[in-house]
Amino acid sequence: MTADAVLVLTTEGSAALAEALAHHLLEQRLAACVALQPLQSLYRWQGQIEQSQEVQLLIKTHPTCLEALEREVRSRHSYTTPQWLHWPAQASGDYAAWLAACCALS
Repeated sequence: MTADAVLVLTTEGSAALAEALAHHLLEQRLAACVALQPLQSLYRWQGQIEQSQEVQLLIKTHPTCLEALEREVRSRHSYTTPQWLHWPAQASGDYAAWLAACCALS
């Protein structure tokens, strides 16, 4: 079965940065929807355990946009090593059609 959607997870250091990135991805038609969720993260970075407030972005996109989306996220991200996790997803027919229409590569 072929995926008709891709879910991508990344984080940004503030609501303002997350919102700016989300708006840009939507304007570029690389995402159909970006859900933002504030969270507290604990992680290992450069040999130390760190803790910070972040905003998680759950990006919903079409499989044909994934490579361009990754390039755009990496080029605009505020982190040296941004989180980039993605997985294929199945969507209902009407949602998949909406997503495909929103994510049109020019």
